[in-house]
Amino acid sequence: MDLWNLRPVTLPAELETLRRDVRAFLGAELAAGRFTPRCDQWLGGWDASFSRRLGERGWIGMAFPEQYGGRQAGALARFVVTEELLAAGAPVAAHWIADRQTGPGLLRFGTEEQKHTYLPGIARGERFFAVGLSEPDTGSDLASVRTRATRVVDGWRLSGTKVWTSGAHHAQTLVVLARTAAPAADRHAGLGQFIIDLPHPAVQIRPIRLLTGEHHFNEVVLDEVFVPDARVLGEPGDGWHQVTHELAMERSGPERILSTFPLLAVATESLAAAGRLGERCALGSVVARLWALRQMSLAVAGRLEAGGVPAVEAAAVKDLGTRFENTVIDCVRMLTQVEPDPGATGELPRMLAEAVLHSPGFTLRGGTNEILRGVIARQLGVR
Repeated sequence: MDLWNLRPVTLPAELETLRRDVRAFLGAELAAGRFTPRCDQWLGGWDASFSRRLGERGWIGMAFPEQYGGRQAGALARFVVTEELLAAGAPVAAHWIADRQTGPGLLRFGTEEQKHTYLPGIARGERFFAVGLSEPDTGSDLASVRTRATRVVDGWRLSGTKVWTSGAHHAQTLVVLARTAAPAADRHAGLGQFIIDLPHPAVQIRPIRLLTGEHHFNEVVLDEVFVPDARVLGEPGDGWHQVTHELAMERSGPERILSTFPLLAVATESLAAAGRLGERCALGSVVARLWALRQMSLAVAGRLEAGGVPAVEAAAVKDLGTRFENTVIDCVRMLTQVEPDPGATGELPRMLAEAVLHSPGFTLRGGTNEILRGVIARQLGVR
């Protein structure tokens, strides 16, 4: 079987120049003490000033057309920039969702007024988004959404609860998936997406804390929130098609592979400094898997650049990638014999602790592995 439509991608020479520019910028940021490298920074590293500095360089919303504040550089250019940011453990959470999925969603499905209202702020690193998809008791089954959107004069009223909503307590804008019609035989029908500017008096945001005590996720309660027609994204009833496009962005990127890369890099340096060459085979096996997964993720970026919607391919990348991220943790613990310590001054025990404490979420967020395998099974015709 052909692995759907994944094809090898070779990055053009100008993107290697871009990569060197990003590395130089990150080196200067580190030298100035503006951030500390950490694991999983695309979720936890909220730093609005860092995002603005990226925006000043044109490294957010890179694929947006110039009239909306972008550079029209394409998905592969964004891949190079995000790969370098993740590998460096840079704090990218503030702009991440807007740059990765809601911005492209607005570009593809939004009205001209919506594009001009939101996209330039995203590209400047000043407009931050959250997405309300998952709900209590539904897991990763988005087709079982119960949040209601009821038609009223000049708009809609939304009521329901969303969970695991990353960054909602910081975001200025929330995009919510809601049911616009009663459930039917086709569970994917009758859904829509709605844009809500925050703060909003009818929206309550409550923290869901990680094992570390950190606050990234939220429960969001919508209590008869009025959304005018001008803030409906796309067509009411077409929400499933729109979200499928969004999930291809969310599930396939290098963040599904590189959350623990800063830990792997530090551990490799530590082993090399100690002259422990016997671990080279074990490390080589991990790096080989990393390289193969990177090629898959890059191939999905190539499909996105060509205008495709590689949702199934993205599901495969996320399933394999998030399991690999846990493999990195196990490998580092075995080879270094270092105990995780969140309060350590040394990079290795601190990063190991960060990775261990964040790891339960790797295979959950963005769709559980079980759900993803169901998506893949349907494509293969075995479900």
